[in-house]
Amino acid sequence: MMPDPTPLVEMRHISKHFGGLQALTDAQLELYPGEVLGVLGHNGAGKSTLIKILAGAETASEGAIFVEGHEAHINDPNDARAYGIETIYQELALCGNLNAPANLYMGRELHKWGFLRKNAMKSEATKALSRLNIRIQSLDVEVESMSGGQRQAISISRAVHFDTKILIMDEPTAALGMEESKMVMEMTVELKKQGIGIIWISHDIHEVFNFTDRITILHGGKNVVTAPTKEFTQDEIVSMIISGIAVERGTSAAGG
Repeated sequence: MMPDPTPLVEMRHISKHFGGLQALTDAQLELYPGEVLGVLGHNGAGKSTLIKILAGAETASEGAIFVEGHEAHINDPNDARAYGIETIYQELALCGNLNAPANLYMGRELHKWGFLRKNAMKSEATKALSRLNIRIQSLDVEVESMSGGQRQAISISRAVHFDTKILIMDEPTAALGMEESKMVMEMTVELKKQGIGIIWISHDIHEVFNFTDRITILHGGKNVVTAPTKEFTQDEIVSMIISGIAVERGTSAAGG
């Protein structure tokens, strides 16, 4: 894969401390258009903190973030969205008693003369789902009656419908069965084709190995390695996650 010379996002020399606890030390991350970057590490490795900083849920103690080559100032999730960064968390933030269009536009409802434009939102929801080749029999039913895969599809559609460039997916298949996981991956392939950069956080090494273009591994709040996924075997990836020691093979060890 030949990445665009200008990354969609760069996180440079990111450090974060909580009182006396150093969660990140000089961490780096790069994401290019149309790629899936796997971010890996044990609990406490720093991956969640790094991603929360990009998503605006935390602020870095040191370092800088660049979006499409320009420095970005991200202090909260609204700032992140303004830069085209959206996050899908493992716990889907959907309202079960609302239908798909209402969930898609939750917090961004369309109004005219003080009234909800329900038909317009339904039409836009149809377009958003079609963009990812998603077929839902009825958009009028409450999402709590839908399958896990359909709910995840609505969550992804909502995230990418509003000019998203960078999509963070936190354990997107963890609660799904095999067929529903395949559906989510097919949607992600469609997003790649549209030039969206995807950060894929997962503990499923088999999934990461077969689905990501590159990986960034963190250990103890520091970068271990950033490199094309296929430079390693699955066992070597597991070894680096556990030991924090890079396997040398033409890699950009401890870099980004």
